[in-house]
Amino acid sequence: MLLLDELRLELEGYRKDMTELYKILNIDKLKEEIAELQEQSAAEGFWNDLENSQKVMQKIKRNEATIAGYKKLNDQLEDTITMIELTAEESGEDEDAAQELKAEAEKFKSELETTKLTTLLTGEYDDKNAIITFHAGAGGTEAQDWAEMLFRMYNRWAERHDFKVTTLDYLDGDEAGIKSASLLVEGVNAYGFLKSETGVHRLVRISPFDASGRRQTSFASLEVMPEMGEADLNIEIRPEDLEIDFYRASGAGGQKVNKTSSAVRLTHKPTGIVVSCQTQRSQYQNKDYAMKMLVSKLAEIKEREHLEKIEDIKGVKKEIAWGAQIRSYVFMPYTLVKDHRTNFENGNINAVMDGDIDGFINSYLTALSHGEL
Repeated sequence: MLLLDELRLELEGYRKDMTELYKILNIDKLKEEIAELQEQSAAEGFWNDLENSQKVMQKIKRNEATIAGYKKLNDQLEDTITMIELTAEESGEDEDAAQELKAEAEKFKSELETTKLTTLLTGEYDDKNAIITFHAGAGGTEAQDWAEMLFRMYNRWAERHDFKVTTLDYLDGDEAGIKSASLLVEGVNAYGFLKSETGVHRLVRISPFDASGRRQTSFASLEVMPEMGEADLNIEIRPEDLEIDFYRASGAGGQKVNKTSSAVRLTHKPTGIVVSCQTQRSQYQNKDYAMKMLVSKLAEIKEREHLEKIEDIKGVKKEIAWGAQIRSYVFMPYTLVKDHRTNFENGNINAVMDGDIDGFINSYLTALSHGEL
């Protein structure tokens, strides 16, 4: 009974946090904005300006998602408090029930912290979808297998957050894993959360591909970009600046891609940036996604380098190796994942590889908001 009473009192204290969060998120103003925007969308001729109408509908969707997220979190708090009260009356000292309710309380606290962090997402593109590109480093099969492990990890993270994931490109490794791949992660604030993951990721483990069982170090890199359209940047990519190649898509047993000559590779001549897409059904769809990837890459570099014009952008190639890693994943001789920018650690490496990376993302955003990065 003592545990349940303490748990109830602790959670009741979070009602004040929820009231503060309501004000920080400005829920009342969001509701007013939705009403105004819906009135605009009902006006005659609204859909004649497609660019503006899409922005209005996206704003409505974002506001509704914020309000729904707050309501879900508040309901979760109140439901857990009610369950604690009922369990205390009916079950008394039921240890199993108490532990289940404690787990529910921990889940609420974790989700509250994540919601609080969304208030730190003030970047121009933070609310947009994200495009993640994976590249295996030097090291052949070892690095290619590691790149595929990361590919799976971010897929699982996206599933945990109910984000939609689309594979845009997937190039198989020579024996196992992948040489490169690209994912589109769709959801509110996807880029804001995932921007922390850009950089080199280092793996230390006993190699499953080495008959001698020696310890190996492998590297893979991630690029994370906001999904952008040309209208978002108010730029025009001239046809003469593009080199377009069409080629036959290929994949593991046809599982990941279709095998027609529908794959598209775009080379932006002024910057040397190359993007490709091969997973969609038609050449047109692949080209459309490849253009989004190109514009997104230009936007990400422009924001990072604080450039005034797209013409100032130059594609930069960095070596995927020692000295540049943002995070290390150690499977042997001990288990530990450590972020070298924030020093955040997690010893449960299996959970991390299963998509439990919120701690790393949260610590990065917190440090960023405090001007520590």
